[in-house]
Amino acid sequence: MMREFEIERQFDLKIELIKPSKGIYFLKTNKGNMCLKKVAYGVQKLIFIYGAKEHLIKNGFTNIDRFYLSIDENPYAIVNEDIYTLSQWIDGRECDFLNIDEVKASSEMLANLHIASRGYEPPEHSKLKSDLDRWLNVMNKRIKSFDKMRDMVRKKGMKNDVDMMYIKNFEFYKEIAKQAYNVFEVSKYYDICREVEEEKSFCHHDYTHHNIIIDGDDKINVLDFDYCKREVRSYDISNFITKVLKKNNWDINICKNIIDSYDKNLKLRYDDIFLVYGFLLFPQRFWRISNKYFYNDMLFRQNTFVNQFEKLINEREEYVEFLDKFKKEFSIKF
Repeated sequence: MMREFEIERQFDLKIELIKPSKGIYFLKTNKGNMCLKKVAYGVQKLIFIYGAKEHLIKNGFTNIDRFYLSIDENPYAIVNEDIYTLSQWIDGRECDFLNIDEVKASSEMLANLHIASRGYEPPEHSKLKSDLDRWLNVMNKRIKSFDKMRDMVRKKGMKNDVDMMYIKNFEFYKEIAKQAYNVFEVSKYYDICREVEEEKSFCHHDYTHHNIIIDGDDKINVLDFDYCKREVRSYDISNFITKVLKKNNWDINICKNIIDSYDKNLKLRYDDIFLVYGFLLFPQRFWRISNKYFYNDMLFRQNTFVNQFEKLINEREEYVEFLDKFKKEFSIKF
């Protein structure tokens, strides 16, 4: 009750109903329906996100979950040292990645987001979030981590199914990770990073189905900018392609639709698509599952990891075939 009372006080409203929903809270208030969220990061980062959203709105990209301000004109409330945000509750359904029209519309929307992000100067007292210039270093560290995780398995006495699946498959994923690194090495990655710095744009960094909400008017709304940061737009595009295609058997035609739809609103150069290829090539999903297993949850939920590995490995043939088709379709010279 203390939390609810403080939220009411700090945002000057009356809560009539509070209901948990996927890590957030639905609030029915005397001022309308709202979304209450406890955030796991600090105020400086939150102000960067708030500023990014306000910048998009100022530039005409208005279909987002805008933050409400407290009575102190802050986009947050602090309750017992925890930080909460209050934002618009947007009724609708998650984007269906099996529906090509919704996928194409979402890709066009992503291009519009990137256009509207240009010229963003983070507010005073915020912390600039940026992944510019870091991907070669990140990839190099993750490539080395494959061998470290292999050594962890070798040192174990009793090896379980997850351990054996890792040992049987890590060499394949390490090799394509090296190829991805080589793509970035010969790309114009650092030049593109300088362009992003100059235009002061940012990426959403988690553009996926549950953050793309289609409302009752069939309009697309974009939620949850928690991970937004300065970044090359090829990251958002490749991440969106991966999220969609893993549900669609790595269909190259759907990939072409995504890129063509984006390109309608914001042109993609060969150098941008070359980076998209590099991101698609890097085995981020295999690394993430492995890293989580070996460094966080090795003793728990082994069936979950077995299922995740099996799903990924079962996609492997389609994934490799897709990468070959991508190279041909977009004339990737590598």
